[in-house]
Amino acid sequence: MAYLSDIEIAQACKMKPITEIASLAGVEEKYVEQYGKYKAKIDPALIDSSKNENGKLILVTAITPTPAGEGKTTTTIGLADGLKRIGKKVTVALREPSLGPVFGVKGGAAGGGYAQVVPMEDINLHFTGDFHAIGAANNLLAAMLDNHIQQGNLLNVDPRRITWKRCVDMNDRQLRFVIDGLGGKANGMPREDGFDITVASEIMAVLCLASSITDLKERLGRIIVAYSYSGEPITCAQLKAQGAMTALLKDAIKPNLVQTLEGTPAFVHGGPFANIAHGCNSVMATKLALKMGDYTVTEAGFGADLGAEKFLDIKCRMAGLVPDAVVVVATVRALKMHGGLAKTELGTEDLNALEKGIPNLLRHVKNITTVYKLPCVVAVNRFPTDTDNEISFIIEKCRELGVNTVLSTVWAEGSKGGEALAREVVRLCEEEKGDFTFSYELDQSIEDKILALTQKIYGGKAVSILPAAQKQINELKALGFDKLPICVAKTQYSFSDDPTKLGAPEDFTVTVKSVRVSAGAGFVVVLTGDIMTMPGLPKSPAAERIDVDENGKITGLF
Repeated sequence: MAYLSDIEIAQACKMKPITEIASLAGVEEKYVEQYGKYKAKIDPALIDSSKNENGKLILVTAITPTPAGEGKTTTTIGLADGLKRIGKKVTVALREPSLGPVFGVKGGAAGGGYAQVVPMEDINLHFTGDFHAIGAANNLLAAMLDNHIQQGNLLNVDPRRITWKRCVDMNDRQLRFVIDGLGGKANGMPREDGFDITVASEIMAVLCLASSITDLKERLGRIIVAYSYSGEPITCAQLKAQGAMTALLKDAIKPNLVQTLEGTPAFVHGGPFANIAHGCNSVMATKLALKMGDYTVTEAGFGADLGAEKFLDIKCRMAGLVPDAVVVVATVRALKMHGGLAKTELGTEDLNALEKGIPNLLRHVKNITTVYKLPCVVAVNRFPTDTDNEISFIIEKCRELGVNTVLSTVWAEGSKGGEALAREVVRLCEEEKGDFTFSYELDQSIEDKILALTQKIYGGKAVSILPAAQKQINELKALGFDKLPICVAKTQYSFSDDPTKLGAPEDFTVTVKSVRVSAGAGFVVVLTGDIMTMPGLPKSPAAERIDVDENGKITGLF
């Protein structure tokens, strides 16, 4: 049987005009700014002017990712369509894809099969220009900083202690470390520099966590870009850059409205990459979705140790959000990979490998239910090669933790395949009340927060903070930044900071290499292991398979 590709399914969809989708969501015409027929930006003033009560908030997260795939975004969209199918007024709040993975390893990132958001090509490529605006604002600040140094350096910026990097929304390892300002005095001061991928820029986090355009400008002003010769932090406000940067971001801050294949309103806004950033869509999009639906389904990037942790400990803390239920997505195939099977061996029943791999799922589930104290359901994306014995094994193990398991076939069946999951989510929201608790308290030291995450969430034993990182922590404490939440950058492929440690490793030590403050975003970034903020392309990038014909029709985008 020949299956259609994701892009072929998306291109076959007859989309509704975005004005119709806005009306379905209860968004008045005066708040809608159309970007063509099928995309719109929504004026965030609607958040405060709406008389609607907030709906229920459902967080979708997943096990530790493997090359076998889990389908978190697909499940998020399929669940939303499933809720609509059983008669609920529902919205979905998703992150925008980065061009890095689209052209790199992953291909498109707008869901899959019959659970997608459309127009799929637009969402995966330039969309409404938000990421370009973020990159422009980031690089304007970099240019103004270097210009300040060139024009006399009244702030006594130490060029050896510049912390602000330029960015580009592409996987480009060549730009990780560069030397610029060459060519003589007229071309600037020669110095070491580097690029981050745009989604790792603090501007992305600022935009995603801002509550208004005024809050956005204030946060931009607090960004620390460098330190002076005497060790004082130099901020964006001191360079007088925040006004111009806000001008570049005035439209980007408005949430985007699109639709699922089945016409469910979808707010797609803000940043991915929960391994090197906080990995959540924007607070404003989430709040808007909550006002427009009785149920809002949202996601956070990678496994629950990354995206869900940051959603709960950072985003919910700052925005005053509390999820009503959490869905943890898993596949039999991925769990067998965690149990040691190669990708080529996943098609046959292997309960031994599943038994070795399932502790990964169980740790994620236990973190949600016992650390964060939230109601939880496991969604198993069923593949044709999964056997009844394997499915029964997962159901029984989750039942021992008091958590139900629901099979999901949304990739193949859309809302019909998400109906059972939708009913279980509604049951959790109506019958089970959580007692939401953070995994650490803000008044703990930076070291204690890292240790709390390592022991409570990752399942590790200890933390090793390298001398350079300890010095940075001491400096941040002296500057009064030690009471902020922490955003840990680590590999997405393991609970530990070593990507080769699959399953649910124990007794490991997390190594902290660097610590810096994102004062505008309002958190401290902790870099562990070998994590990098500028990915590289694989040997055979997805870009090699993307093309466009003479009519402008795109192919190969997943």
